[in-house]
Amino acid sequence: MAKILVTMPDEFLNRVDGVASSEQRTRSELIREALRSYMRRTSAQQIQKAQDNAQILEHMLD
Repeated sequence: MAKILVTMPDEFLNRVDGVASSEQRTRSELIREALRSYMRRTSAQQIQKAQDNAQILEHMLD
């Protein structure tokens, strides 16, 4: 597994650590899950945008 270096403000990192602790997860597990969630959400938004654009194009071509 690769390691990366991420910079964030101390206060934000403290909040991340607090959430991880309350969920009994590691910081890395919490950050991985947050990124997976973000990627799923943006992927769904991109699909919806493509469908909306296709519908607009269909109406333009009618």
